[in-house]
Amino acid sequence: MTPEEFYQLKAFARQDGALLSVLWIGSFVCYILGISTPVLGTVALLLIMASPFYAANRLRHFRDGAREGVISFMRGYAYTAMTFFYAALLLAAAIYIYFAFIDNGYLLGTIHQFLGTKEGRQVVELYGMTGQIQDNLKALAELRPIDYAVNMLSINIIIGLILGVPIAAVMQRSGLRPSEK
Repeated sequence: MTPEEFYQLKAFARQDGALLSVLWIGSFVCYILGISTPVLGTVALLLIMASPFYAANRLRHFRDGAREGVISFMRGYAYTAMTFFYAALLLAAAIYIYFAFIDNGYLLGTIHQFLGTKEGRQVVELYGMTGQIQDNLKALAELRPIDYAVNMLSINIIIGLILGVPIAAVMQRSGLRPSEK
């Protein structure tokens, strides 16, 4: 890979990472709102499940548009891993901003409110977490906004490294480019 090709790969990965982060930030917003509105929780789950397919589609556009229909496994893997990395950075920034300036205890308050209901207590008992729930909520309350952000950053980078393998394997194409024939 030449330096120009690497710069091209990074540029496309940054753009597509920004687009993927919009999908993830939308999912995060739906998750937060879904705590009190279950339909939005389902939307959040669907948006997250669509992420690998969206990343594969963007890799296909990169392969067909910028690479003239040819991409190796390693180049596809690097592109996908970088796309997830850039998306993870933007999502982590959004999560930090949310917990530092917007949340003001909404998330924990909503969870406490749910656990105060009859249904909430039944769920906790069903999963056998009666003794653990207060300790877990206390630990969540002690987390700083940067802790939430770094946690999600780490998780999403690892997910990108893992999902990059099947995405790159499916999307790789070999052969001569039209200009080399």
